[in-house]
Amino acid sequence: MRRKDREITDIETIEKIIADAKYLHLGMFDDEYPYVVPLHYGYRTENRKITFYIHCAKNGRKLDCIRKNNNVFVQIDCDESLITADNACEYSAAYKCVMCRGKATIVDDACEKSRALSLLMKTQTGKDFAFTESMADAVTVVRIDAESYTAKVHEK
Repeated sequence: MRRKDREITDIETIEKIIADAKYLHLGMFDDEYPYVVPLHYGYRTENRKITFYIHCAKNGRKLDCIRKNNNVFVQIDCDESLITADNACEYSAAYKCVMCRGKATIVDDACEKSRALSLLMKTQTGKDFAFTESMADAVTVVRIDAESYTAKVHEK
């Protein structure tokens, strides 16, 4: 990371950014061009390892990309605002962000899908929801195991 003065390494601070944001941008390979899509997500952390869960329809471009190449990139940001100045070249932006490289896996196990959907709803709403196997079967769940991540903050 070029700006070491903005780097965040504390896992609790990183988790707070992930908890405060409401969507992630998922970058995938789509033949010649990158394909990036914003998605709601759920997550869990264990021993400094971050796992994200997303859900989607049973078919589509996102799943086609993941099936061809499961290397993905996750970008999350929150607390964005413009930092103004008298000089145009001194304008900047305040933000907090987390960026991850990882592997995407389509989840087949009904129990894991139900847990993932519960995590997604907890992340998005703060509420606990239970999912039956038939509810989980109605969607596709993708697990993203972050293999590496960085985080950064720029505040006013």
